[in-house]
Amino acid sequence: MTRPDLARAIFDIAHLTGTFILRSGATSNEYFDKYLFESRPDVLRAIAQHLQALIPSGVEVLAGLEMGGIPIVTALSLESGFPSAFVRKKAKDYGTRKCSEGAQVYGKKTLIIEDVITSGGQVILSAQDLKNAGADIVGVLCVIDREQGGREKLMESGLQLHSLFTMAELKNSHIA
Repeated sequence: MTRPDLARAIFDIAHLTGTFILRSGATSNEYFDKYLFESRPDVLRAIAQHLQALIPSGVEVLAGLEMGGIPIVTALSLESGFPSAFVRKKAKDYGTRKCSEGAQVYGKKTLIIEDVITSGGQVILSAQDLKNAGADIVGVLCVIDREQGGREKLMESGLQLHSLFTMAELKNSHIA
């Protein structure tokens, strides 16, 4: 699937209108329901194929954030061959009690994988958890940058964001 076709598919499948409260607490009249595109094997595969080209050199581990980043990181791991870690929002108080499951991140150049970035708040928290676990964070890769300040907040925290699409690109794909 070409990049323009993928943008149109994501928009058509996942763009909703109405009144939505975002994780950041902001209210929006539109929403991209990531689970609608993440649950489509053809679209998820195409996303992984296009994201693979955006993986910075030197990466050793892909770390997907709970919950939306997990299908993305799994597909990207299958496509790229990089091992994946699954990052919890909060470590459980039983079992391994780790914030990150799967591939080891200690001492590894780790790329955080997320589905949608709005404010970047959860990514910043999870990046700190990964750093505390010994990961060397090399950046953040997402499917959609909502262009609502997340990129700037991540940069202030020393995290460079790479996105497959911006909100503007997805909207424009629907017009074209």
